[in-house]
Amino acid sequence: MVSDRADPVLQKLRGDDPLIAVVGATDHPAKYGGIIYRNLKRKGYRVVAVNPYRDSVDGDAAYPMLADLPERPDIIDFVVPPSRTLRVLGEASDLGMRTVWVQPGAESSEVVRFLEEGGFDYVVDACIMVASPPRAGSAPQGIDNR
Repeated sequence: MVSDRADPVLQKLRGDDPLIAVVGATDHPAKYGGIIYRNLKRKGYRVVAVNPYRDSVDGDAAYPMLADLPERPDIIDFVVPPSRTLRVLGEASDLGMRTVWVQPGAESSEVVRFLEEGGFDYVVDACIMVASPPRAGSAPQGIDNR
């Protein structure tokens, strides 16, 4: 579902050098958190991993919480179960970070209600890999995300 609040998210995605925090990023080759992280990175996006169970992802530092990030992200992409999405959305709200992308499987009616009531700009139930064009200067990619 693309909400009426999706345009600001899409504009940031296509803007100048956006930083995307991927909540649930992992090195596991078959998990979407890792697939999405590597896909965005290969397309030339600046990405940062948020995962309290990892020290690094794809050779990059991983951070346990949004508050630990060295730079404020333009978009927070959620690739975790809905209960964790809700917890991290609470942290994002407290930090004034209100531009999010909620991957299929990370959403629920409670998540959507929180986004609406919290005044977030958001995309829900659409894949960021499909919506993110390669950045200028990035190498062309095939369908293999490993």
